[in-house]
Amino acid sequence: MSANTKGKVYLVGAGPGDPELLTFKALRILRAADVVLHDELVGREILSLASASALVRSVGKRCGRQTITQEGINSLLVTYAAAGLQVVRLKGGDPLIFGRGGEEIEALRKAGVEVEIVPGVTAALGAGAGAQIPLTHRNISSALVFITGHSADTHDAKQWRALTASGATLVIYMPGSDYHDLAEKLMAAGVKAETPCALVSGATTSEERTLLTSVRELPMASMSASAPTVLIVGEVVRLAKQQRRVGESLSELLIGQRVAALENAASLAGD
Repeated sequence: MSANTKGKVYLVGAGPGDPELLTFKALRILRAADVVLHDELVGREILSLASASALVRSVGKRCGRQTITQEGINSLLVTYAAAGLQVVRLKGGDPLIFGRGGEEIEALRKAGVEVEIVPGVTAALGAGAGAQIPLTHRNISSALVFITGHSADTHDAKQWRALTASGATLVIYMPGSDYHDLAEKLMAAGVKAETPCALVSGATTSEERTLLTSVRELPMASMSASAPTVLIVGEVVRLAKQQRRVGESLSELLIGQRVAALENAASLAGD
């Protein structure tokens, strides 16, 4: 690319995993990019759509391990754009929903770098579609709240209750692994223990799995859930396509484990 060409940064949503959920615009920009800085969870199928001549680099984190700070990412975006390159910051889901897109926009504006947002299908929509759960329903829930599991630690009880008081469907991104703690926070905020939940992992990918449970049963669900996971909480979950409830399957698993332990103990005693 000519050194006289003005660089630009595109914050592009890669969607929740299925390459066919990329928008035409996202695909066009990805194919024309000089540099692609992507999140760790963006799959190979999507990355393979970038130009063969593009510099493709992971700047994401996985399981809490981060290879580069947010400030470092901001610096890379500014540096590559200042060199006259077309830069794609490729983010899982939508770039402005829990993706630190706002921080990157601020940094780029401060540096005088042109930036454009290309929205993508966020994980909540992919998870709802896969499980056939209408996130809103005129007879059940007319409001929808996106929140992260981390915010359960930073919001006080009054704020947490305000989010749940309306009966809105809650979609919790990055719920973590301590579902016992999360269930307690939900119930302390006024969510009934029998409120149905859906844990959707690997939404829209070949690894997609939906576990139907309730707030009360969430601690048991941690035995089967695997990241990346989205948790949907609300009465709309009762409309999910028919699947085995996680509480039932896990109860059978626990019984099987207890039986095996007893048989093993009896065998050792016999020895």
